[in-house]
Amino acid sequence: MSKGNAAKRIEVVSLRMVREKTSLLYPNRVIRSPKDAADLFRQFIGDLDRETFCIMCLDTKNQPTAMHQVSTGSLNASIVHPREVFKLSILSNSSSLVCCHNHPSGQPDPSPEDVEITERLRDSGCLLGIELLDHIILGDGMFVSMKERGLM
Repeated sequence: MSKGNAAKRIEVVSLRMVREKTSLLYPNRVIRSPKDAADLFRQFIGDLDRETFCIMCLDTKNQPTAMHQVSTGSLNASIVHPREVFKLSILSNSSSLVCCHNHPSGQPDPSPEDVEITERLRDSGCLLGIELLDHIILGDGMFVSMKERGLM
């Protein structure tokens, strides 16, 4: 080989999902309503002062199998990309998922950006065969289901 055509080294990689040391107990076992999802997300997210975007992976019986914090943003925004959202869903063999983020302002009304990312995630999920069931926005003691509002 000439000096200009040196062989390229290609890394061999593997991908593993790592289980965190913490877990949540969920006595209901099945997500039956947006309130069920909101209650579990509130337990997972807590009262953070930054906008945090999370997902809940579900099996074919709507039983939560995994929860994941996708991103933490600023006081009023969080950057979310479908690639990051569906990475754990695929590794968890999810049938469907529910997304959630908090509004540290306390007002859970969806912004135009919330509607846009929900549409992108819904469309991405359709391509992958992982249905986005809902996008929950948490506020102070209340929540909004974008599905119930007809925004997805």
